[in-house]
Amino acid sequence: MRVAVAGGSGTVGGPTVDAVRAAGHEPVVLTRGAGVDLMSGDGVDAALDGVHAVIDTANVTTLSADVATEFFTTATGNLIAAAGRAGVGHVVLLSIVGIDRIPYDYYAGKVAQEGVVEASAVPWTILRATQFHEFAGQLYDRAKLGPLHIAPRARVQPVAAAEVGARLAALAAAAPQGRADDFAGPREERLDEMVRAYARHLGNRGWVPSISLPGPQMKGMRAGAALPGPGAALGTETFASWLARQPGKA
Repeated sequence: MRVAVAGGSGTVGGPTVDAVRAAGHEPVVLTRGAGVDLMSGDGVDAALDGVHAVIDTANVTTLSADVATEFFTTATGNLIAAAGRAGVGHVVLLSIVGIDRIPYDYYAGKVAQEGVVEASAVPWTILRATQFHEFAGQLYDRAKLGPLHIAPRARVQPVAAAEVGARLAALAAAAPQGRADDFAGPREERLDEMVRAYARHLGNRGWVPSISLPGPQMKGMRAGAALPGPGAALGTETFASWLARQPGKA
């Protein structure tokens, strides 16, 4: 079967494309580089010709609720509309564990995106996953006070992006099921400790202070609102195992 992956060059989109191919299916990568613009809708109809299922992993880097909501509702709305016109039988959306408990900032956009999918006439599945192991490196690069890297406090249960990609590929090949079981990593971690471990892995021996970032989303994450419930399915790779495989100090 042909499976289209929106955002197929991203942190989880890339492993999803690999998992689709490994399962014996034909991946169709939907990115701007491939001539597909989800925000304008350009190229989407042509890309979905002959596609049986669509996996939506497209993302935007922002902390703004308005920006996130505009991106996710527009991009996913265009994708689903094109899927309907093409006769696609299944749309799978990657979402985030806990967004309904802390529907603020970036998470507000994901809540709105889920609403677009749930209102769709195209049969759908939504998989909520926890933060990826790569989240530590993303924060290390972005969370700074001048030249000083900081480590935001939060309770997380990170999961390997490759394991999420494999799960998305399996869901796309199966029958639509609405909300799938949440998917999380094998153990809870402290986000600030993850960021510091990442810094040390890169050879940074400087001070990386723990900081409680402002905003309702981060407050909710510090309180554990982004952790999975008891019914979640769990991956196997720990953050420590993932970090040991990453390029470090030369």
